[in-house]
Amino acid sequence: MADVLDARELLDQKLDQYRERGVSRVKLGLSDLDGVIRGKYVNLGKFISLMEKGGGFCDCVFGWDVDDQLYEGVETRYTGWHTGFPDAAYRLVVETERWLADEGCPYFVGEFIASDGAPHPLCPRARLGEVLTQLGRQGLTLRAGFEYEFFVFDETPHSIRDKGYRDLRPLTPGNFGYSMLRASSESERFNGLMEYCQSIDCDLEGLHCETGPGVWEAALKAREGVEAADRANLFKTFAKVFFARQDLIATFMAKWSMDYPGQSGHFHFSFLDEAGNNRFYDAGDASGMSLLQKQAVAGLERYLPEYLCLLAPTINSYTRLVKGAWAPTASTWGIENRTAAIRVIGGSPGSQRIECRVGGADANPYLVAAATVAAGLQGIEEDLDPDAPVAGNAYDAERSLPQERHFPGQLRTAAAALDASVSARSMLGDAFVDHFVATRLWECREHERAIDSWQLERYFEII
Repeated sequence: MADVLDARELLDQKLDQYRERGVSRVKLGLSDLDGVIRGKYVNLGKFISLMEKGGGFCDCVFGWDVDDQLYEGVETRYTGWHTGFPDAAYRLVVETERWLADEGCPYFVGEFIASDGAPHPLCPRARLGEVLTQLGRQGLTLRAGFEYEFFVFDETPHSIRDKGYRDLRPLTPGNFGYSMLRASSESERFNGLMEYCQSIDCDLEGLHCETGPGVWEAALKAREGVEAADRANLFKTFAKVFFARQDLIATFMAKWSMDYPGQSGHFHFSFLDEAGNNRFYDAGDASGMSLLQKQAVAGLERYLPEYLCLLAPTINSYTRLVKGAWAPTASTWGIENRTAAIRVIGGSPGSQRIECRVGGADANPYLVAAATVAAGLQGIEEDLDPDAPVAGNAYDAERSLPQERHFPGQLRTAAAALDASVSARSMLGDAFVDHFVATRLWECREHERAIDSWQLERYFEII
């Protein structure tokens, strides 16, 4: 009873604060399978009800694709035409509250739950939570941070469609990696984005120009547990909002042009013990690597090919994962080696970590974190030993690797690998794997039945 009273008291305090500020509404958002935030505004009366009893959100968000097209032939026990698309229960996560100053209201992250209050089998945030629970059984917690590359264009949602997504004008021209010229000439936007992210509790540790016209890279501050993925998911959406308000548009596609490198969504992480100590660090090791970190690296080596579909979830993802394009094509690791899939970063208890360089900017951060942590945890539980680290060009080292360590080269093959993965099913659940695989196969079929400009240009006249 005390907990209920405390919760009611906390809610009353929030409501008093909102009324003092003249707040009449609250904004909420939930992640779908692709990491798209689906949400709404609710008035204060509805907010009170949601906090006290939870709410319902149409489960079509698990039954349609990024174009809001309902899946045909993708029916599970949880959603589909046969279920009638009822509401899925959800709860608002109180500790995720942040203030949207430009909208004059608070924002809350929501999480889908099963009808009995248990974690929802299809909810990406809940799947990560379950993996972190398994990590907790080892006495460990996650500390992690994401970094994203994204292109900014002097275009609007209307202009890109009017142009058929061709001849788009980047915010700035030319290759200007780490450019002081571009960062200074665009300092109002650089500073504005950093301040905006800080205001919504998605603080950036760094922001700079990457190589390519109008491409930026943002590194989010590391946080513990699911909060790191919450911040990454919010950043991807609200960075787009920031630019859209200036009649600009940002894309987190894995690759928008074959003329430029792809856009990554690298994931940095370490495991902490109950006292907050970094369990990846060992001062007695030449590279600072503890046994636990070596086991985690070995797990990533072994299982990343099976989990690739979660880190590279779109047709477009596989245009990035090609040799020589600053993206890995096999499960390799190295110490301070940016050509490898798994980069070990050492130096001190504060900095010792793993950077998983596999994921693209297009991937759902909850699922990137869940897959990466699950693979690392499997290595710990199975006491795996890593291969020798790659020195130099990891693409050359791939030639001697067994086939199972090479990444699938297309979404359909990656989906089959996830479907067959005993590890993924044990860590994420059969229901999630079955449903996610089916949605990826739908994505493949949609692509295969489309006629693109390449086909027209290649075959229209000559065949």
